[in-house]
Amino acid sequence: MSSDASVPASVPVVPPAPSEVDRNSQVRFKSEGGRLVLLLPPEDVGDSINPLSWTEIWQQLKQRLDGSERFWQPNTTVHLIARDRLLDSRQLQAIADALTEAQLQLKRVYTSRRQTAVAAATSGYSVEQQPTVAHLNQPTEEAGQAMAEPLYLQTTLRSGNEIRHNGTIIILGDSNPGSAIVADGDIIVWGRLRGVAQAGAKGNSRCLILALQMEPTQIRIANFVARAPENPPGQFYPEIAYATPQGIRITRASDFSRP
Repeated sequence: MSSDASVPASVPVVPPAPSEVDRNSQVRFKSEGGRLVLLLPPEDVGDSINPLSWTEIWQQLKQRLDGSERFWQPNTTVHLIARDRLLDSRQLQAIADALTEAQLQLKRVYTSRRQTAVAAATSGYSVEQQPTVAHLNQPTEEAGQAMAEPLYLQTTLRSGNEIRHNGTIIILGDSNPGSAIVADGDIIVWGRLRGVAQAGAKGNSRCLILALQMEPTQIRIANFVARAPENPPGQFYPEIAYATPQGIRITRASDFSRP
């Protein structure tokens, strides 16, 4: 403090609370575009040295759901914004069960934590993993910036599941019709690719899509789009889809060389 800004001795100087956050209003719902958004507090709130525990979050969630001020319709879809909070499959299931009791349906999880993304995807929820808390409700990074580390998932994507990641996505399992994989980097499916796959989502046409069995409903690489042939081949081989100036081409992985 400068010498010309002194404080009278009769006025106590009270330092701000470390978190600057009301611990009784961390978990909250808000309506957004016909869906319901459930926001959890981040684990790292500014200079907070005492973030909310899972028990406190769970208690606040039950209080919100059991309260009388409900403003949603039954069977409303819920998007969970977990930010940087680490959630395992049991905690996600507990949240989903509590929502179900309130006639709500957990559909999608937004997170900056790899472990939370993996837990959500393997539990059957759509996932969007982004690098930092700040990016969860902001536009994604501009093209040319470094991508996130690959996201590895050992699961089968069911119809209605969608995985988004600002790097490469590697799935050990199948993607069924009605599912979607959207990656800023490459897409590798160590199984059957039968849903929608979009690589190079931010415009990188050098990205690739690889699958042990290529049967996509639609594939996209940057701004190029292709659909699966009406008559599938009688025999499948590991294949790679790549973009050329003439459009998307698919070739056997054993024959592929970067054009």
